[in-house]
Amino acid sequence: MQIKRYDNLDQTLYDELIKLWRSRDITNPERADSFEAISHSLAHTGHIITAEDDGKILGALWVNHDYRRLYIHHMAVSLDHENQGIGRSLLQEALKIAKETGYQAKLEVHRDNSAARHLYASLGFKDLDGYITMIKREL
Repeated sequence: MQIKRYDNLDQTLYDELIKLWRSRDITNPERADSFEAISHSLAHTGHIITAEDDGKILGALWVNHDYRRLYIHHMAVSLDHENQGIGRSLLQEALKIAKETGYQAKLEVHRDNSAARHLYASLGFKDLDGYITMIKREL
C-alpha cells in the first residue's frame, strides 16, 4: 500500500473519489463536492491523500487550510479494506501536513460514528466542548 498526496485533480481521480465517498455515504448533492470545487481547493490550499494498492484507491481524505487550521474532510476507506490500518495511515499523513505547516488539525465526525471517533481520539483529537456545527447551504 502507498500513501499519495495529490495537489491537482483529473477526471479519473475525481470519479474514483466520488465512487468511494458515495459507497461510504460521505457525499451527496447538498455537499457540493463538484469537480470544480475540489479543483479550486487543491489549487489553493488543499491536498487529496489516498491509500492505493496497484493503482486502486483503498481510502482517501481531503484536506485544506485557512492558514491557521488544517481541515480534514471526507475521510473514507472502502468497505472491503476496513480495519487494516488504512484510515490511521491516511490520518497520520494529514497530521504530517499539519505539523509541516504548524496548523492545528480539525475535523468533523458524526456523533454516531464510534469507530471513527475512536480512531481520531487514539491520535489525539478531542471533542470541542460547547460547540455546535452549523451550516447554511442555500445562498
